[in-house]
Amino acid sequence: MPCLDEAAALPWVLERIPPGWRAVVVDNGSTDGSAELAASLGAYVVREPVRGFGAACHAGLQAATADIVCFCDCDASLDPTSLPTVVRPVLDGRADLVLGRRRPVTRGAWPLHARLANRELSRLIRRRTGLRLGDLGPMRAARREPLLALGLTDRRSGYPLQMVVRAADAGWRVRETDVPYRPRTGRSKVTGTWRGTWHAVQDMRAVLHTSAGAVR
Repeated sequence: MPCLDEAAALPWVLERIPPGWRAVVVDNGSTDGSAELAASLGAYVVREPVRGFGAACHAGLQAATADIVCFCDCDASLDPTSLPTVVRPVLDGRADLVLGRRRPVTRGAWPLHARLANRELSRLIRRRTGLRLGDLGPMRAARREPLLALGLTDRRSGYPLQMVVRAADAGWRVRETDVPYRPRTGRSKVTGTWRGTWHAVQDMRAVLHTSAGAVR
């Protein structure tokens, strides 16, 4: 769970982690006490000094010890109680990578600019990989060792896209399942503004450009 100044959201998020699951919170340079709060609430805290969404996600993947790992944001936009639904196709052997397709529960949950950017990325992914995805959702599940074997290198906003592209190139079965999407707590560091969304899209376009010559 990548985390940057999410102290306001962490109590709600961590109390909804399914029983028996281990929460790995990767603090990416918070100044609001997020790391200390997460630890006090029972999470295993990893500190990743290199800034970037991908850097935090990959640090969490490396720190995890379970056979199957899940990714989830720490901003309360995604409900951790949905994680068993996302992981079930992997557990059952029906999928290798499952993405949570976000379904807004209120009109303000998903800003227009972020939805438009997501739609365009879905189109580019379909053209590049043949996958017909409705969302490049941040809630996802896969087996840890195969994920590490993909050799993911992006450490910015392109990390989730690179995961999908490399999984598709490796012949993985990629599936989606619906998950509720709520208004986040606090201000978004990535897609909360047009500028942040533009930078995220540029990161992801760079991933697609770099991967264009890969052998499928």
